[in-house]
Amino acid sequence: MHMREPMDKKILLMNFLTTVGIFVIATLLAVAFFHYSRNSTSVAIIYVLAVMLVARYTSGYVPGVVASFLGVACVNYVFTYPFMHLNFSIDGYPVTFVAMAVISGLTSMLTTQSKKQNQILNEQEKFLMEAEKETMRANLLRAVSHDLRTPLTGIIGMADAYLADSGRLTEDEKSYMVRSISEDANWLLNMVENLLSVTRIRVGGTRVNTSPEPLEEVVSEAVQRLRKRLPQAKVQVQVPEEFLMVPMDAMLIEQVIINLLENAVYHSGTEKIDLYVVREEECVSFHIRDYGRGIAPERLEVIFDGGGTEGNESGDSHRGMGIGLSICKTIIHAHEGSIHVNNWEQGAEFIFTLPLREDKGNGKQTNHFGY
Repeated sequence: MHMREPMDKKILLMNFLTTVGIFVIATLLAVAFFHYSRNSTSVAIIYVLAVMLVARYTSGYVPGVVASFLGVACVNYVFTYPFMHLNFSIDGYPVTFVAMAVISGLTSMLTTQSKKQNQILNEQEKFLMEAEKETMRANLLRAVSHDLRTPLTGIIGMADAYLADSGRLTEDEKSYMVRSISEDANWLLNMVENLLSVTRIRVGGTRVNTSPEPLEEVVSEAVQRLRKRLPQAKVQVQVPEEFLMVPMDAMLIEQVIINLLENAVYHSGTEKIDLYVVREEECVSFHIRDYGRGIAPERLEVIFDGGGTEGNESGDSHRGMGIGLSICKTIIHAHEGSIHVNNWEQGAEFIFTLPLREDKGNGKQTNHFGY
């Protein structure tokens, strides 16, 4: 209660100063117009505009209503005969000033109502953004519980078996166990990188800081990083021949490409992956296509919500992509792009888009390079 009183006084003071300031400026303009035109109609219009500004830049209905009557008084007192006197008795004056008061009052109320509606819409939008972030957080936590627990279980199981039976194991069996532990550890490292990538998105915001980046270099760097993890993967890349600078956070988009390529490798059951980029009118679209069995139809709409591609029978059963795909969605939406997945004749295809700020050239040719 004690905190509210100073705030109310501050609001009242700001409303008062704003109203006085606007009317001082309006009066100076009205004097200048009246000096050259001797027409009180233009003066009345200036004061109606002043009432609109008061309603726009003050809080509540009262300042606007007060301003409408103040405007009528100013026009009557300063700019109509007999000058410097209030007189509403001359023929025609009552109707004129009542009309001006009504117009000013309605203008004030409509402006204030519009401002309040905009405030309500902004609050609703903020609430929806908070709800979306809470949903994303819940999906990530659910994905973490699955995607991190299973590799850890595999590492612990293999390590315990190796320690318990190391004397009876053959060299091939030891190599297999060590390789499995290494693969699971690398998978965990990838998951940690995914989680860390989210921290690059500004806290409390839904967008990232972007700068124009060369498209071909970003794609090439992502594929090279994938090769270090999965040397056996063969990725056929196709990018537009024209030199494209795309607004993005390069590290985040590289992480998205790596996530989708790894998902294609692990869940397609093949080593062949197509990555091609298409230059659209207002965006660039990235296509990651595999040659596996595709994704169950019921999973297509919810695959980015943290559940991964568990419905895909051809995938590695212990490696879900819940974290990776959820983070891909978060990153792309933070870039004001879109991401979706569909099945084609020979497998699954993930597609995401990034907006272009500038429209340069219409090149249709493409560069091809394989890794």
